[in-house]
Amino acid sequence: MTNAELAILSLIAQQPRHGYEIEQVIEERGMRDWTEVGFSSIYYLLNKLEKDNLIEGQVERHVGQGPARKVYRITEAGREAVHAGVLTALSVPQRTYPLLQLGLANLPGIPCSEALDALRKYRSNLRDRLEYVQRKLDRQRPLPYFVETMFSHSITMIKAERSWIEDLIKQLEEKSD
Repeated sequence: MTNAELAILSLIAQQPRHGYEIEQVIEERGMRDWTEVGFSSIYYLLNKLEKDNLIEGQVERHVGQGPARKVYRITEAGREAVHAGVLTALSVPQRTYPLLQLGLANLPGIPCSEALDALRKYRSNLRDRLEYVQRKLDRQRPLPYFVETMFSHSITMIKAERSWIEDLIKQLEEKSD
């Protein structure tokens, strides 16, 4: 199961939802900051999860005015899939393929001054990212503990990367002297 499928399935496991409501929850929770669910892929994913019998959709009339909407509910197979997916996510470190690694692999082909300029820009972007995540956390508090832990993880990882990039910049500055 992909991260995007697990994200959508977990939202439906919390409560029955229609596609537009899923989009609203994704926006409200800032989920695009930590999972790959594009707006245009929500209905594709809903169709795939329904085809895989992990959710069931039923058209329901909207109270008052407005169109009927297809509301999705999780199936027993879907609950089992969410359970297994969450346990995997919590127990198995996943490989990531950040573009930075490709840049590092090709450092010898770049003049040191240009590499340093790029790395300083990266450091600045990390600082901006950290400020963004911290502001978002501060605006949304109080939060359930599990949401706090998500922000805490992001902030910790950004700080660790920032420390690492500082060390690399110092190392390259000494090399260029």
